[in-house]
Amino acid sequence: MSGLQIIDQESAAVFEAKQHGHPLEPEKVPDSPSHDAESLELDGIHDGLEFPTEEERATLPRVSDALPWSAYMIAVIEMAERFSFYGCSVVFTNFIQQPLPVGSHTGAGGPDGQSGALGRGQQASTGLTTFYQFWCYITPLLGAYIADAHLGRYNTICIAVVITLIGHILLIVAAVPGVIDKEGAIGAFVVAMIVMGLGTGLFKSNISPLVAEQYRCTKLFIRTIKNGERVIVDPAMTIARVYLYFYLFINVGALIGQITMTYAEKYVGFWLAFTLPTIVFLLCPIVLWVGRNRYIRTPPTGSVLATAMQLWAFAMKGRWSISPVTTVKRMRADDFWENVKPSQLERQGRAKPSWMHFDDQWVDEVNRGFKACAVFLWFPIYWLTYNQLNNNLTSQAATMSTHGLPNDVLSNLDPLALIIFIPIFDFFIYPTFRRAGFPFTALKKICAGFFTGAAAMIWAAVVQHYIYKTNPCGNFAATCEDADQNPLVSPLNVWIQTGSYVLIAFSEIFASITGLEYAFTKAPKNMRSLVMAVFLFMSAIASALGEAFVSLSIDPLLVWNYGTMAVIAFIGGILFWLSTYKLDRKEDELNNLATGQYANDEKHEHRA
Repeated sequence: MSGLQIIDQESAAVFEAKQHGHPLEPEKVPDSPSHDAESLELDGIHDGLEFPTEEERATLPRVSDALPWSAYMIAVIEMAERFSFYGCSVVFTNFIQQPLPVGSHTGAGGPDGQSGALGRGQQASTGLTTFYQFWCYITPLLGAYIADAHLGRYNTICIAVVITLIGHILLIVAAVPGVIDKEGAIGAFVVAMIVMGLGTGLFKSNISPLVAEQYRCTKLFIRTIKNGERVIVDPAMTIARVYLYFYLFINVGALIGQITMTYAEKYVGFWLAFTLPTIVFLLCPIVLWVGRNRYIRTPPTGSVLATAMQLWAFAMKGRWSISPVTTVKRMRADDFWENVKPSQLERQGRAKPSWMHFDDQWVDEVNRGFKACAVFLWFPIYWLTYNQLNNNLTSQAATMSTHGLPNDVLSNLDPLALIIFIPIFDFFIYPTFRRAGFPFTALKKICAGFFTGAAAMIWAAVVQHYIYKTNPCGNFAATCEDADQNPLVSPLNVWIQTGSYVLIAFSEIFASITGLEYAFTKAPKNMRSLVMAVFLFMSAIASALGEAFVSLSIDPLLVWNYGTMAVIAFIGGILFWLSTYKLDRKEDELNNLATGQYANDEKHEHRA
């Protein structure tokens, strides 16, 4: 785990010093009037640190800080939750689509058979799994409201764990022998999906902000490393690394869960594939309880969303127009948020509304949060492409020669590629871009995610074309059977899907991980769960849009399905950059805004 403390060659010296028992303290401010007064900020976190001048910001190398151990503990909780989530959902496609094997009471297909249970076909499978994705990513809005306004993130996560556990139990009931072959199995299964989706939503909107909140510095500061070199410790880079390795833990859980459950499904039955994730999920409440005195949390502050919307409505006064173009232009004017700052109202002699119990800096934070949400509006296009991994690519594998592998095991190439390439991007690719003078900013990474997602869909379309070309039934590969109802498949080796999964993994590193980082760093401190939920909600919108493409998720239209996704992602990437490149120039400025004060904020964070 210690290797994760290094961001690039510059910070390697910091790591080496710590390993040899020479911890490096941040450089203290000398008693000299030459330093900016900002460097003496006293807030319990940045006390006595030296902050860089504008010249130093432009010239000194930047490094990330060490990650706190409480962040790793939260990452372990997420790893267990993702093991259970993906371990179950990876077999959903077969459970819904494929029929119960003849003579089976567990759904296991055995070495040469196809596992299945409900036998509802590919369209029903795609429809239900898409609904599940939609439900899992709309419920975070509820979780964010509960956490930010009433219970706080830690308490909301505890409630989410209980709800999810109930859903796991219902899922097991739907798959046990004696139920799986009855008509009521689909009812129990759908109820389990709804309950688990609710718990997942409450969990996801809060676990991601909680892990990043364990690192408390928010301002650039100077540190002198062992060789005497002065470097800038950049909190934004540190948060980016938090989410890189948080995502790494996610995919360790996903990989182990998916691989083991596909074999459990194939050789034992769906009841075991749903039971083992439930057992692993019990690690979540254990680690939550063990670390209860170490986690840093932000207390709830009431209905901050309502205040933010009142502020926006106040700023919109006099800017509405019958022309939508004019309205949007006025909303994007430079003085849109400036005119509603408390100090500006006082300067103009205008009375402050009764609900305006915050300072100018909080208005800046809300402005930044709205800009982030505008960026997220492009993500449904990205997720529409990514969601092909959850259903159609699994179905595609079933139409090729698997040589004894479960058809859904290939989806594990995605988390495996992420586990391999996340450290490579952290140690080599991103530092190389920095040393070359190219700041690979968050918005540039997201844009790259669109293009690599498009490339993944092109790969899938080409594979699907050759499946149709080589399958005995031509363009009806998914339902091809011999006289004894044994499936007939293409002679193509299933491993040719590898390119799609690796490219999807690259797109996740660029877009998905960066989206988590962007949601946290751009949100007001007391709206982090909400902005994170808005980011997650984009996946729900993508799932809803995906329902419109279900009609393409069937033979002989699958080449068109993947080709359409590739075109949408490519054009989406171009439009995304055209709409955000000006915002990209302000990245450093937005990351270093002063923290605003809100009347209900506590002066200090609390430990759970």
